[in-house]
Amino acid sequence: MARKRKPPSIQGDSKSYPDFQGPTANRSCTDVLCCMIFLLFVTGYVLLGLVAWTHGDPRRVAYPTDSQGHFCGQKGTSNENKTILFYFNLFRCTGSSMMPRLQCPTTQICVSRCPEKFLTYFEMQFFNERDKSHWEYYRQFCKAMARPATTFSDLSRGDCPPAVYPSRPILQRCLPHISPIKGNLTIGNGMQFEDGSERSRNVIELTEAANGITKFLDARTFGMKVFEDYMTSWKWILIGLTIAMVLSWIFLILLRFIAGFLFWVFTFGVLGILGYGIWYCYLEYNGLQQKPQSAFMIYDIGIQTNIRVVFPLKQAWFLMMIILSIIEAVIIIVLIFFRRRILVAITLLKEGSKAIGYIPSTLVYPILTFFLLSICISYWAVTAIFLATSGVPIFKVMVPEGKCRYEDEICDPEIFPKTNIPKLCPGASCNFAFYGGRSVYHSYIMTFQIYNLFAFLWLINFVLALGQCTLAGAFASYYWAMRKPEDIPKYPLFISFGRAVRYHTGSLAFGSLILASVQMFKVIVEYLDRRLKKKENRVSRFLQGCLRCCFWCLEKLVKFLNRNAYIMISLYGKNFCDSTKDAFYLLMRNILKVAVTDEVTHFVLLLGKILVSGIVGVLAFLLFTERLQRIIEGPTTLNYYWVPLLTVVIGSYLVAHGFFSVYSMCVETIFICFLEDLDRNEGSRARPLFTTPTLMNLLLEPPDKHAKH
Repeated sequence: MARKRKPPSIQGDSKSYPDFQGPTANRSCTDVLCCMIFLLFVTGYVLLGLVAWTHGDPRRVAYPTDSQGHFCGQKGTSNENKTILFYFNLFRCTGSSMMPRLQCPTTQICVSRCPEKFLTYFEMQFFNERDKSHWEYYRQFCKAMARPATTFSDLSRGDCPPAVYPSRPILQRCLPHISPIKGNLTIGNGMQFEDGSERSRNVIELTEAANGITKFLDARTFGMKVFEDYMTSWKWILIGLTIAMVLSWIFLILLRFIAGFLFWVFTFGVLGILGYGIWYCYLEYNGLQQKPQSAFMIYDIGIQTNIRVVFPLKQAWFLMMIILSIIEAVIIIVLIFFRRRILVAITLLKEGSKAIGYIPSTLVYPILTFFLLSICISYWAVTAIFLATSGVPIFKVMVPEGKCRYEDEICDPEIFPKTNIPKLCPGASCNFAFYGGRSVYHSYIMTFQIYNLFAFLWLINFVLALGQCTLAGAFASYYWAMRKPEDIPKYPLFISFGRAVRYHTGSLAFGSLILASVQMFKVIVEYLDRRLKKKENRVSRFLQGCLRCCFWCLEKLVKFLNRNAYIMISLYGKNFCDSTKDAFYLLMRNILKVAVTDEVTHFVLLLGKILVSGIVGVLAFLLFTERLQRIIEGPTTLNYYWVPLLTVVIGSYLVAHGFFSVYSMCVETIFICFLEDLDRNEGSRARPLFTTPTLMNLLLEPPDKHAKH
């Protein structure tokens, strides 16, 4: 017979249990060294944020910068009323010339408006002799020190642009106003124009030059439009997330009373939503059969930020119909094969509902988790932006035409006119290139960004670990109470939270450090995969795929072991390694029961999460696509309606996950406590079992026998 562990000391009669502190009453701080490292790491993270805040300037992301390193539109400067950036020679801004610099190698100045007509510097000089207004118009696109002259000295010095074209402001930059007329691209009602250097250009060349800038601005354009959509629809997003929270609360309350019926509501609700999606995709696909433009393939149109471009393609609806059908088939197959174990999971959920009913404060704890996670995410994003904008303006020699051995060398704009470079390289100028520096801080910017990312992953996992350990301690106090609810201590959630922070910060930091390291390696693998994508062969792609798969499996395994280790920490107060070892051996001795309680229970709760996000997602889809105008008027000026839609769907799933994870943690904790109870006690008067009769009969009977009842 296996040796029984020493039972907990029971004060008073055998039917009572002391205030819960785990089977071991005396606790001490665990993994102190890791706790100290964690605190030092967080302190360094705070100091990094302060240093980045000192050196960084987010305005460099929001405002364009001229060739002197000054912001356009910045208040309190000479450019306060000049909010738009103007390029002297747009033909220098091709993709190949901008790629190594991320900056157009031509003079740039801040202007208050963009030019509205064609005019070259030579034409301005000619017309200026008869009408001085031409110079007044042209000078606003020249440097401040430029003066009218009878020669072309201003042009050779680079004080004025060789020509101006009809333009319009796009993201605070003057770009050519190109429009289609009778199937041809034109600018200013023409296709040919002079570029100011006695060369004739066409609109195609100008378009290619402008694309050298716009492709670096596309991401920012998309980001600005997404930001506008969020500003327009943020109230509706909050309403959607609130509905998801209310639905989650309602489902959790109903699980206590009608768990079996609610499971079938989850099941048929999810199958119904998927069935509606399949039927809708089929109708759209069938309706596009007779339209020739719908025959285009998805890869023919490439990656599009506007999802509406994909909707007229019948292949897109066919693919969505196939995907939804596969998901529905998988759910049905799982229900058929695990029908007996699902009955066991429903009974476990009922038992968990009793624990949550006695400790209702656990349903509020996810709000604290969301709050802490929001702080971590916000701090990481702000620090990353300040690090990216750290530095001082760096100036380099730029030559408009031809080659020069001084090109791209660092220069000082104040002493540049006094050097020999302007003489040796006619037309050369000392223009702003980027933000950087030569100090120790600037040379380690990339290292600081990596530190910022790793600290973010560590803190995120620590917050989740703290929540799991806190909930486990609260639910363990329910299980180890002989008389429920009389023996449950007051404020069990608050006591468990304080115990986890006071004694086990080091252990939680240790477990979250291991998980953060695995996730960091995953990020590095993904980064290398993207960097080497064009140079890799089939063998390297296969190896990288295997490596990603291994890290994915390793991450899932570490999460599973950590979760059960935190439960053991809340029970016994041991360090992380000992708790992980005890949890592993305990689970291996009961591997079949683990499969019942873990995977099947998670599947049942997953249906609830999908149902909540599906209901809110359908309502959001009808609202943002203006299909509920007769009932309620939603936002009508969205650039991409799928941006708030995806935000609501994903946010609703995360909200539901936060609340349903309380149930998941409750079931797992009760299950671990049940296994410990069987190892420690034998059911006699001297060593009574703390489990309920229902749970005893459920977990000790074989699944087949239970299913027959």
